Amino acid sequence: NLANLRGARLIYANLSNANLSETDLREADLTGVNLSEANLSKADLRGANLSKVDMTGADLTGADLTGADLTAANLSIAELKYTKIKGAILCKTTMPWGEENTGCKPAD
Repeated sequence: NLANLRGARLIYANLSNANLSETDLREADLTGVNLSEANLSKADLRGANLSKVDMTGADLTGADLTGADLTAANLSIAELKYTKIKGAILCKTTMPWGEENTGCKPAD
């Protein structure tokens, strides 16, 4: 059974080491959540707010981050095999290969 947390508000929650494999987190607000070392394999995070999230060492194998906001998120040493990140907002986002700023909006 897949957990359904679609649209949930879990702001600044500590979910370090949580097993959220295959969880539906579409459109969820996970601002500032600690997801370090969490299992998010095959999780559906489409359109989720993941700004300032700590995903250090998280397993995102096969997860769908399409359109997710990853502004200032930390995905260093995260497992991103088969992870979909098309359309995700990457601004001051720490990825395993370094900082990504491809989604930053120009200052007015």
